[in-house]
Amino acid sequence: MGRIIAIANQKGGVGKTTTAINLAASLAAADMRTLLVDLDPQSNATSGLGIRKGTYARSTYHVLVHGTPLESVLQSTELEALFVAPASRELVGTTMELSQKEDRHQRLASALAPMLPQFDFILIDCPPSLDILTVNALVAAQSLLIPIQCEYFALEGVSELMETFHQIRRVRNPTLEIEGVLLTMFDERTNLSNQVMNDLREFFGNKVFSSIVPRNIRLGEAPSHGRPILLYDIKSKGAEAYIRLAKEIIHGTEKGSGTRTERPAGDA
Repeated sequence: MGRIIAIANQKGGVGKTTTAINLAASLAAADMRTLLVDLDPQSNATSGLGIRKGTYARSTYHVLVHGTPLESVLQSTELEALFVAPASRELVGTTMELSQKEDRHQRLASALAPMLPQFDFILIDCPPSLDILTVNALVAAQSLLIPIQCEYFALEGVSELMETFHQIRRVRNPTLEIEGVLLTMFDERTNLSNQVMNDLREFFGNKVFSSIVPRNIRLGEAPSHGRPILLYDIKSKGAEAYIRLAKEIIHGTEKGSGTRTERPAGDA
């Protein structure tokens, strides 16, 4: 039965989509059958895996708004075990189109239910906002992975995300957990990165993943070639980081936890 992980942070430029693409690819490379669900209207997770925007007739918009079966929109990738549910610009209007629907927050959960037996992991790339798309992801997910960049104002906006997390737990998904906090864009040469790393570990405790994603040129180049870093440059530090992250998550799931902490998620 698949584990559903939402990857979210409403602050842009934190490596959210980079993480979605490369964690999904690393899980697939480890023989984990993986589905990446793109809920961001920018469709960068879709194009970052080699699927050109506009080359598919249906997207996650059709799944959420029109009830199209999720399986019918899936696209294959270069990795045999990795599939993508592509996004489209039409997702921008989802909030308005679903506003009068009683089940507007459960649309994604309902769509994913039939897919769970087919995948080991289902990752959801959320838009950089706390709108109905992100709420759908958090209602559907078993856990939340939060990428945070090692830069000034790193914690900016995270309190709002955590407030939404707790609200979803209280009202709609009481079993939602914190999968972990991922430090991204780390530059070991700077005092700032090290200070931010220490601050985040002090704030989040053992919810922080051991794996750290460095600031890496090759990692930034890969999406323009429509390939995850694993296929673009497997020897790069970026590839090594996401392979380690995948191992951490697989190991945590095998232990039956899937989280970075033994504390209740409500204590975050």
